[in-house]
Amino acid sequence: MDIHCEYTKLVKPKSLKPHPKNRNKHSEEQIDRLAKILTYQGWRYPIKVSKRSGFITSGHGRVMAALKLDMKQVPVSVQAYESDEQEYADVQSDNAIAAWSELDLSLISADLGDLGPDFNIDLLGIKDFTLDFAAREFDPTENADPEEKHKQCPHCGGVL
Repeated sequence: MDIHCEYTKLVKPKSLKPHPKNRNKHSEEQIDRLAKILTYQGWRYPIKVSKRSGFITSGHGRVMAALKLDMKQVPVSVQAYESDEQEYADVQSDNAIAAWSELDLSLISADLGDLGPDFNIDLLGIKDFTLDFAAREFDPTENADPEEKHKQCPHCGGVL
């Protein structure tokens, strides 16, 4: 499998120790999808391992997917933490911060037209995502005030 990220070393995934306080749970369905994504993308993010404890601090799911794929080696970035508290905070924040974001599925649906008819949307990793056939090219004026939609350009006189 291709590796597209920087890393400290390559290690056997079976040798990596999950952090005992990792509170993120991974379903079988998620690991199956992640394995497909890794097969398609290769490795884009190394597994983070604490120099302090030797535990995984980020990448538990990727390790599970690597084991499912029977990979012999995975890229690891060894990280130095100043304290157990800092290590713990990194484990939890790595899991939690992504939940703050919100995907605009309608714009993703519109983007798919650029990717070709054979693109496998499962590789986006979005749970239960289906293509919105009503999606069309993004129109920034779609929800604009009607007065705003037909302004005239002061330079060329064209309608904006």
